[in-house]
Amino acid sequence: MATQTIQTDLYKLYPSPRNTHKDVFEHQVFVPYPYAIIDLEVMELAGKTTLFAACRLSDMKMGQLVSFELAADQAKFERLFTPD
Repeated sequence: MATQTIQTDLYKLYPSPRNTHKDVFEHQVFVPYPYAIIDLEVMELAGKTTLFAACRLSDMKMGQLVSFELAADQAKFERLFTPD
């Protein structure tokens, strides 16, 4: 079964099969490391999150997009995430 893509004004997104939610939430972080391992569960975030492989349309840069239901979770992710 092919994965459905999601097109927004800024990104073309490829959902992770590990997502438990299908939404693209308001708070977002583009990570310009397409092969970095992002384990959202170990960060113990309070709200819902989704992870996507992403192509940023403005410059066609590949990476990953993490979207967050809560702004506090976005701030915590930005503080804790370091690419491997």
